Amino acid sequence: MKSRKEALRIAKKIFAASLKDGHLDESSVRKVVAKLSEARPRGYLEVADAYWRLVRLEVERNRAIIQSAVALDEPTTAGLIADLKKKYGPQITTEFSVDSDLLGGVKIRVGSDVWDGSVKNRLERLSEQFN
Repeated sequence: MKSRKEALRIAKKIFAASLKDGHLDESSVRKVVAKLSEARPRGYLEVADAYWRLVRLEVERNRAIIQSAVALDEPTTAGLIADLKKKYGPQITTEFSVDSDLLGGVKIRVGSDVWDGSVKNRLERLSEQFN
């Protein structure tokens, strides 16, 4: 392998081939990994690392982690899911958890996007203004 750039270029091409209808295809990912581990071309570890990073980023981009201070009721949960699907598409998956440290409100993370409407965050921002 000539360079890390070349490994990334190859990984991007392989990743693009792993998409079906704009979404990551699990069977294609398995085939790529099997082929790389079987063939072991020169520099395959660099290509595999870059490929796994792209796959991980795609999976994170389609997964919403929703934290709240208390368990959310069904209408609120359904509303959040509908809003997230409207913004990110129908392929988004959701994961709900309770974090009592938030004190109140909701914190949502989708990939690198974070919306923090928690009481804890508001109190921290308020205390920063007076320090």
